Amino acid sequence: MLRRKTYLKFLAPAIFFALFSCAFGQVAAPKEENKREADLIELIKLDKTIKLDIKYATADNFVGRPVYPESRAFLQRPAADGVVRVHKWLNKQGLGIVIYDGYRPWSITKLFWEVVREDQKKFVADPAKGSKHNRGCAVDLGIFDLKTGKAIPMPSAYDEFTDRASPDYAGGTDEELANRDKLRQLMEANGFTINPNEWWHFDLIGWEQYAIYDIPFSAIGNSKK
Repeated sequence: MLRRKTYLKFLAPAIFFALFSCAFGQVAAPKEENKREADLIELIKLDKTIKLDIKYATADNFVGRPVYPESRAFLQRPAADGVVRVHKWLNKQGLGIVIYDGYRPWSITKLFWEVVREDQKKFVADPAKGSKHNRGCAVDLGIFDLKTGKAIPMPSAYDEFTDRASPDYAGGTDEELANRDKLRQLMEANGFTINPNEWWHFDLIGWEQYAIYDIPFSAIGNSKK
């Protein structure tokens, strides 16, 4: 009897710890070996005319509150250079790039995974695997009109969790589809691939060379003081 009581004494905390771990998941970003060091560049320091509309620095997002302390966008240098090239090309047509998101600390990816419904999981990254945003190799963007300062029409809104967000969605107006396809063609011609679920999300080719980071904006080397 004594042995059984001793067993139960240690079993209860073990069960609690297992349940706690399942409920809250991992608490740190996955570690990967032989990856490149972070070389995160602030986009507007490369070109001040790039427009920022960082939804996660506002309450206008699916979480319903700001999750970034500042409205800023960073990318690994090759990705940043590619975005700037697309922006300059669009400038010739009276258009420009509007950035919705760039580098995203891993802790924010974990938050997203915890707040979305199960049927929305395909729109967010599993923190156990990390996100290409966490690597500084993914960018969410659209196109805006230089004269009006407004985003040009697309088949869906940014971060809309519907089929309209797919880059292959066949609905919408001819103008919306042409705008979406123009963005895709330009980004793919400058070293990116498109996310299969989101017309606005592009990943740098070679993203797997970079580690998963959980660096706060304030700790990035070229951040504002």
